[in-house]
Amino acid sequence: MFSIVMSGVYVLICFLLLVVVLLQQGKGGDIASAFGGSGSQAAFGARAGATVLTRATTVLGALFMVGAMFLAIVGQRGPESLLSGIDAPVETLPAEEAPVEQPPDTPQ
Repeated sequence: MFSIVMSGVYVLICFLLLVVVLLQQGKGGDIASAFGGSGSQAAFGARAGATVLTRATTVLGALFMVGAMFLAIVGQRGPESLLSGIDAPVETLPAEEAPVEQPPDTPQ
């Protein structure tokens, strides 16, 4: 029951992370800036202050990673095999064959 609730929370975190990333404004990294057409001297554009969306991205990204590790640990079933509850196949021996009648030997 606990893992089901945590899976639901994890899906909600994934959805919120997706929305927050898509709501952020681009940094102006279009094709012109790739070839030196950018007006800024910085390598990746001017550094802006951290907004609410960037902080939310950081927090949700950390929760995403921690949640993935938590669900991986909780989801382990132990050292047993997938086939541990299945009995081995029973080996069947062939039925004894009835002797086949040989035709009588005919003298030549």
